[in-house]
Amino acid sequence: MRILGLDIGSKRIGLAVSDELGFTAQGLETLTCTSPEEDLKRIVALVGDYGIQEIVVGMPYNMNGSEGPQAQKIKKMMERISSRVEVPVKEWDERLSTVAAERILLEADMSRLKRRKVIDKVAAVIILQGYLDRQSFKDLP
Repeated sequence: MRILGLDIGSKRIGLAVSDELGFTAQGLETLTCTSPEEDLKRIVALVGDYGIQEIVVGMPYNMNGSEGPQAQKIKKMMERISSRVEVPVKEWDERLSTVAAERILLEADMSRLKRRKVIDKVAAVIILQGYLDRQSFKDLP
């Protein structure tokens, strides 16, 4: 079962996909946002191309667990995605995923310009891998 992970921002959307067994997440691309309709078309195309059976969207809750303006925008985008695909669209708490991605890229000694190009994709991988890890431990006693 392949799962698509999304890190939705106001300027870019990081995309990651799981392997067919649902164990590991790999980065796909960073989509530069052009218009909500064009962004949706690309996401819908990926669902078909990869045989996606579930979508996980990083939800940027505030540190106290409340929803800010960006979380509201992402919920609207999730509704749009849900109306265009026939797979479940779930949210995943992404607090600090971009911070973790930044840390990983800094440790890799990547230049600021290169980090900017891939940080959203890496954040999508972190979101999706967290979700996959949670699913694998869900059935354990």
